[in-house]
Amino acid sequence: MKLSLSVRAAEASTDKKSIDIDPKTFIESAKTYGYAAVCMRASMLGTHSSREEVLQMRDLLDHVGLEVSMVTGDFAIPINNERGPDCLRKITPYLDLTEQLRSSLIRVCIKDEKDIPHAQRAADEAKERSIRLAHQCHTLSLFETVDGAIDVLTKIDRKNFGLIYEPGNLALCGEDYGPGAIRKLAPYIFNVYLQNHVPEPDGKTVMHTWKMGKVLSTIYPLEAEAGIDFKTVVTGLCTVGYDGYITLHQAFKGDAPPLEAAQRSAVFLRGLLES
Repeated sequence: MKLSLSVRAAEASTDKKSIDIDPKTFIESAKTYGYAAVCMRASMLGTHSSREEVLQMRDLLDHVGLEVSMVTGDFAIPINNERGPDCLRKITPYLDLTEQLRSSLIRVCIKDEKDIPHAQRAADEAKERSIRLAHQCHTLSLFETVDGAIDVLTKIDRKNFGLIYEPGNLALCGEDYGPGAIRKLAPYIFNVYLQNHVPEPDGKTVMHTWKMGKVLSTIYPLEAEAGIDFKTVVTGLCTVGYDGYITLHQAFKGDAPPLEAAQRSAVFLRGLLES
């Protein structure tokens, strides 16, 4: 497994449309800290970006020697709003961007069963260009639960449409995220997102879910003893033979400057992988 750093770490904790760290500093820091790739998001580069901006980004990535583990091409997908599934109805610009960044995986969004035929058509178009599509385990989506995610993926029935396994969102929805869940999801896991975000009765962050309603939660540093049991997660992934990217997808909320936190997280994750 290789480490990837999500551009989410460069964004303000409450704003997914802008970055607080300039791209050059972010990408050079990711390389310095030992990440093998970055997970690109629209706040840094998206389908709205000019061809010149895309080429400049590719040159920067080539210069430091980083890959792009996945592309999230617009703002609606990570915001997870009603416009999120629009990408499935016009997938070509997302495929173009992904090819230009020499990646092969795109994050998409599904909100309703009626989005499934569009997901199938998008996957068929992506297959022609050897690109895969994936949906994150995410609150307020058809992928809130393990069984729900498997049900939708079975209905889509495309080998190049899979899952971004993310234990934090499963925990927020009252779901098991450990080895048992990983075994069920294993055939579909295309990427792994990690953030230490968990439900707690006295949590200060309010999350909304379909399954559990309003949930109070806390975001901890990735390496904190509290929160997600990442050792169990990594063990589960190793058991099923997952060998893709593990992406740090944390929005750091003041526990440390974002780049410092990203560096600490890389040390923590490498320790888990080596053990």
